[in-house]
Amino acid sequence: MDADNDATALARPKDKSELLERIQREWNALLQMIEKLSPEQATKPGPGGWSVKDNLAHLAAWEQLMLRSYLGGQPQHEVLKMDAADFAHLDEDGINAIFYERNKDFPPQQVLRGVKQSHAQVVETLEQMPFDELLKVRYPDDPEQRPMLDWVIGNTYEHYQEHRRYIEELLRHGG
Repeated sequence: MDADNDATALARPKDKSELLERIQREWNALLQMIEKLSPEQATKPGPGGWSVKDNLAHLAAWEQLMLRSYLGGQPQHEVLKMDAADFAHLDEDGINAIFYERNKDFPPQQVLRGVKQSHAQVVETLEQMPFDELLKVRYPDDPEQRPMLDWVIGNTYEHYQEHRRYIEELLRHGG
């Protein structure tokens, strides 16, 4: 997910402990909701076509992109196992479509296991990373000079919250 500069900038955590607390709070809220779902509830598509399982696979995929590319420095097209020229034509929706296609046939238990593993990797990486590293500007040519922290926020607690709301809506409508 790309950083949403207005909301994120106003709400940036002041230190690593606050960042990790926000991540864990939103993760726990998401986990509490999804762990009680049956496989049928987890795989029933919602109005947008995505099931709960698809939302979880999406979260894990973006976390992995964040870990390997944004924080790890690997080119995004390599993380996605794509040709650089093909990747250059993608926007966020295009990346989401690739993630969906790659993960749609995985069973719910595998997806749940994967999103839990991905979350654990994120937390472990952030625990080991100096907070000052997250405050560095992600793109030198960014006119707004947004820090890497904005992308971490957008791929963790804000993303969990966004998809938890979607899943809540899905379940309210019979998902």
